[in-house]
Amino acid sequence: MVNTKYKAEQIILRLVGLSQTITFAESCTGGRIAAAFTAISGASAVLNGSCVTYSNEIKHRWLGVSNEVLEKYGAVSKECVEQMLDGICKMASSNYAIAVSGIAGPTGGTPLKPVGTVFIGIKTPNKTEIYPCFFEGNRENIQEQSVDFAIDRMAEALQI
Repeated sequence: MVNTKYKAEQIILRLVGLSQTITFAESCTGGRIAAAFTAISGASAVLNGSCVTYSNEIKHRWLGVSNEVLEKYGAVSKECVEQMLDGICKMASSNYAIAVSGIAGPTGGTPLKPVGTVFIGIKTPNKTEIYPCFFEGNRENIQEQSVDFAIDRMAEALQI
């Protein structure tokens, strides 16, 4: 967590320097990314807000994830996370975003999407990247790995 905390601090400092903002749309991480950032003094300079969008209905109503995407690909998909990123950036008027949707377990997995399947999206003003991930361990381990991975990818996007 020390590395993740350090990277979150560096992301905040970089965004302050750029006069840019960040936001998060989280499902399986349940607000842990927002918690990692809000634990750092000064986060309010760059974090306008964040959403935990756990249900498909809320992903649709709050973030504008289309019912077609949810029905065809499911909430745990590249397509859903991409729409989550667009929706949260619009809602929070942010330049940068992280979105996460996955199956932290121990239930909910399927043969096609087993427990540990997580899609993590990073949006910058110039690029959107969606990372299909598979993490192992218990629910807490999968959530922690998802948070660490997401913050690492945002740090890379900001060249930190």
